[in-house]
Amino acid sequence: MADLFMYADETGDLDMAGTAGASRYFGFGTAVFADGHGKELWEGLQLRCDLESRGVRLPRGFHAKNDSHATRSEVFALIQAQRPRFDTTFLLKANAYRSIREAGPVRLYKVAWYLHFKEIARQVSHPGDRLFVIVGSLQTNNKRDAIRHALEDVCAQVDDRTIVPCIWDAPSSWGIQVADYGLWAVQRKLEGRTCSWFDLCVKPGLRSIFAPWGRA
Repeated sequence: MADLFMYADETGDLDMAGTAGASRYFGFGTAVFADGHGKELWEGLQLRCDLESRGVRLPRGFHAKNDSHATRSEVFALIQAQRPRFDTTFLLKANAYRSIREAGPVRLYKVAWYLHFKEIARQVSHPGDRLFVIVGSLQTNNKRDAIRHALEDVCAQVDDRTIVPCIWDAPSSWGIQVADYGLWAVQRKLEGRTCSWFDLCVKPGLRSIFAPWGRA
């Protein structure tokens, strides 16, 4: 029996109507650390504080999309040293099933989480283990309760393990920020864009890129 920690973040929006500016994909990325990863959490805090001492303001922590190139380089270097396990799932929204379109955005969220989590949870844990699933809260205020219920329902479907879902704001957790960075790098590769950090910092720990609805 062991305690495992899975940190998750989402990518894209839940718009399936093809609205201008909507994302191509909705999906999840997870970073998994073994029990006793306090050292890694402490290193994340140290990096954040050190950058503040050099004039880099990080009131909401790290976010790959918004951080500067220089900050990304330092975060990715630490991720390279820590080497968590990364897994990603991307749903191409243009190919969403009609039933999911009709059911609406919360259904899309739940399906994406189910397709990602049901396999990865079994791969990273064993019967009797306790798996803490720490998920970045989606920035969709009017759907937050429904999304929480959807996430909790999927977590409850994994047998023989104690699954503890935790929905936290990303700035509160180095692990969620690591998941965000890994997901950002993988998505850039998936979309054919440049990511100079992917091969050295993310690929060694990357276990899956799952795109069950195809790729753009």
